Amino acid sequence: MRHPLASLRGRILCAFVLTVVLAVVLSVASGYYVTQGQLDAFVAQLAAVEADSVARHLSREYAAAGGWAAVDRALADAGYLYAEGGEHAAGGAEGGEHAGGGAERSESEAETVFHIDRIRIVVVDGAGVVIRDNLSRLRPATPAPALGGERATVTDRETGRPVGYAYVDVERAFLATELHGLLRAALTTTALGGVLIAGVAVVLAAWMASRITAPVSLLTRAARRIARGADPALLPVTSGDELGQMSEAFNRMTQALHTQRALRRRLINDLSHELNTPLSVIQLEAKGLLDRLQEPAGAADRIIGEVTLLANLVRDLNWLADSDSGDLRLSREPCPVGVLLDAELRRWQPQARRRRISLECQLQSDVPALALDRMRMSQALGNVVHNALQHTDAGGRITLAAAPAPNGGVALTVTDDGAGITAADLPHLFERLYRTDASRSRGTGGSGLGLAIARAVIAAHGGTITVTSAGLGHGTTVRISLPGAT
Repeated sequence: MRHPLASLRGRILCAFVLTVVLAVVLSVASGYYVTQGQLDAFVAQLAAVEADSVARHLSREYAAAGGWAAVDRALADAGYLYAEGGEHAAGGAEGGEHAGGGAERSESEAETVFHIDRIRIVVVDGAGVVIRDNLSRLRPATPAPALGGERATVTDRETGRPVGYAYVDVERAFLATELHGLLRAALTTTALGGVLIAGVAVVLAAWMASRITAPVSLLTRAARRIARGADPALLPVTSGDELGQMSEAFNRMTQALHTQRALRRRLINDLSHELNTPLSVIQLEAKGLLDRLQEPAGAADRIIGEVTLLANLVRDLNWLADSDSGDLRLSREPCPVGVLLDAELRRWQPQARRRRISLECQLQSDVPALALDRMRMSQALGNVVHNALQHTDAGGRITLAAAPAPNGGVALTVTDDGAGITAADLPHLFERLYRTDASRSRGTGGSGLGLAIARAVIAAHGGTITVTSAGLGHGTTVRISLPGAT
């Protein structure tokens, strides 16, 4: 069984869940430490406020009693004097009133959060001798040890001089318990929210992973069908994002593959036809010679003709293979376009006369010279003229023309008034071994490689070649655009 993480969907799902879990853990941890730091700061601030309040009570009572005799009443008024059981100690009538006010004040400030009665207050005189410890941990009249918490100065209001100090410290152990309880509740709430968020994230991640991987799965199945030799259907394109672009690219590749497979089948069929016909003729002629049914001279001529066809076909295929592999080498040299057209005119004029076709040339005077491989360009232009001769009837007309192009180059045209080409055949004219005649006659169709070779030569020179026709019986025009010399 395949591991869940072996699939793209499983990895996406795990990545989403891991991201959410890490986010929740970091949120809880940062919330815990931030809250703890804020509470510590609040405790320190609260201790400072309480120290000032206790110092004011002690200063007032010290002045009223003329000494430390009223220290218990001052602590009781502030609400910080405890009995042995930890309960608030009762003060006098006046002290009760003050205690009530102190209790009301302490409740309004902090008792709802910290149980303010757990604050420790130690009063010492100016010499550092303990006067009173509200938690009775230090005995009065003993030297005070190092004390923590906030310290506030107690002054004699009559003289204005300091007479002692009040140390106010929160009970850290008790506060830690309270703080942990508070934080535990907050953490529990956050954790429950995190679990809920993680659940929602899992559902969303599963849905998103399914949407992301669905086109990939379809692509995988289609690729496997191609590997088996089957023709896959086109993928649905449901979005314009990268996945949609991937599906569009695959569909274009599939359509190109369909075309290439069809061309390959057609190429094999055409090559079989092209090779089988001359081989059959050669076989029949040789058998006729063996059986003494053929004249040696005539049979030899026909065999040589068929072998020449085979040699030309192999040569053309090899030439196209070189152009496909990038091994085509051009030997460029300055060449007047008029010289090129005149050479083609003289080359094909005898065949045109035999077929009673008018072959003429039209050359404008301002046509620039070009840097061309004359042999290759003559081969390309000759293939075009040969096609025109093959598909033009007696009495027809073929015109070779040259004119300057707007880009500084030259526009060559070969126009005939022959059989013409259907709109369905026009897109396939430059495919190898493609012939427009339905009978695929060797007499008029040639090998079907002429225009493919012409296009390869023109492309090697940096130019383009196009064919237009108004339809059957309306002639054909081949336009060749060549760039100017650079």
